[in-house]
Amino acid sequence: MVVGDTFFRGGDIETPKISSSEDLNKSFNFRYNNTQRVSDISKEVKKPKIVYVGMSADLIHPGHLNIINKAKEFGEVIIGLLTDKAIASYKRLPFMSYEQRKIVMENIKGVKQVIPQETLDYTPNLKKIKPNYVIHGDDWKIGIQKEIRQRVIETLKEWGGELVEVPYTQGISSTKLNNALNEIGITPEIRIKRLRRLLESKEIVRILEVHNGLTALIAENISITKEGKIKEFDGVWISSLTDSISKGKPDIGFVDLTSRLNTINQVLESTTKPIILDGDNGGESEHFEYMVRTIERLGVSAVIIEDKTGLKKNSLFGTEVEQIQEEVSKFSDKISRGKKAQLTDEFMIIARIESLILKKGLYEALIRAKAYIEAGADAIMIHSKEKEPTEIIEFCKEYSKFENKVPLVVVPTTYNYIIEKEFIELGVNIVIYANHLLRSAYPAMKKTAESILLNERAYEAEEFCLPIKDLLNLIPERKE
Repeated sequence: MVVGDTFFRGGDIETPKISSSEDLNKSFNFRYNNTQRVSDISKEVKKPKIVYVGMSADLIHPGHLNIINKAKEFGEVIIGLLTDKAIASYKRLPFMSYEQRKIVMENIKGVKQVIPQETLDYTPNLKKIKPNYVIHGDDWKIGIQKEIRQRVIETLKEWGGELVEVPYTQGISSTKLNNALNEIGITPEIRIKRLRRLLESKEIVRILEVHNGLTALIAENISITKEGKIKEFDGVWISSLTDSISKGKPDIGFVDLTSRLNTINQVLESTTKPIILDGDNGGESEHFEYMVRTIERLGVSAVIIEDKTGLKKNSLFGTEVEQIQEEVSKFSDKISRGKKAQLTDEFMIIARIESLILKKGLYEALIRAKAYIEAGADAIMIHSKEKEPTEIIEFCKEYSKFENKVPLVVVPTTYNYIIEKEFIELGVNIVIYANHLLRSAYPAMKKTAESILLNERAYEAEEFCLPIKDLLNLIPERKE
């Protein structure tokens, strides 16, 4: 082997023959200088190149493996695995948790290390490890990732790093894989956990009312792209009001749990998203324990119970009808017994405070919030029927001062002009759009029926209707 003018034999440096002290000195200097050169060269040769690959890696497919195999050609592969929070900031929460995805990636051949990437932006991780290369598919030149790509290029320039882009693997679609998984469905255990995971990962969790399998299908599939980010509903709310009205019954608690379980099962069949159930006041404490176990077993993520007693009256009637608020101690006991009855740590009991509805004031609402948290409530829902959000805002500001807090839930049915960003600033964690699908469906159906009566035929009503072919294809048959 030759390095410069230095010869190696069996790992030793060959030097000239020594015949004098002068030759000895020359030989020593020769050996010393070239040993240093060899040592430096050896270090340079042995030092591996660092290759960084950012991935979500929720559903691993050949496209992921292709990129990792390409990265291995350039050096030691470090995977920057996007956290749940990073992924949820621009699209649906991943099916597998960060810890589960990390285990998978660590066991892929050629992956040297897996580290968390806390944001969509690669810059923080790149500046920490200063990789020689970043490897990515070439499909990020447009859309939300276009700006991220440009920042990667600019950051790598700081130390002479290089971006290598791998051609997109044709015939592979994460969207199709997700849709296939949705068709299969998920287990009750996985579904229950998703609400807590969402609360840990998203600034605000967006919940939509559903009252049958069809509306659950809408909540499951509807999404829009805004400013490069995919926006969708994170979960569904099975409302006592809409469940009763859709069955042609008044919202007075007449529709019992057995009947409501039919609705729950329809919804379970049509969506993989977490379910929050409106449990009215939960009934007697002994009955509430059985309710908790029943709905938890099915895969419901949470139940909301209101601190009222007696015949059910819808809260939006306010003081127009007689509504009696439960004693703090009795309602706290109901929460405690419900918590003891549940079998998993992930199931949530959410305490709904009616003090503002019943005009008992902010202070009374805050007292109840503290008591219910101490009793074990996993979240607090504060309710109001006012068109202005003033009292809700006041409650949120005072609630933020609590040392012991749990997630905060709002239902902006009447104060509906306040936007989600404002709720986030107020510390709200869950927003429920509690009755809008049923309320929007009724006027459309009524208009169609009137058109048929008026025109004595259905021709004019067609403009209000979904084409029959689309209706037939709305819920495709499952393929074996």
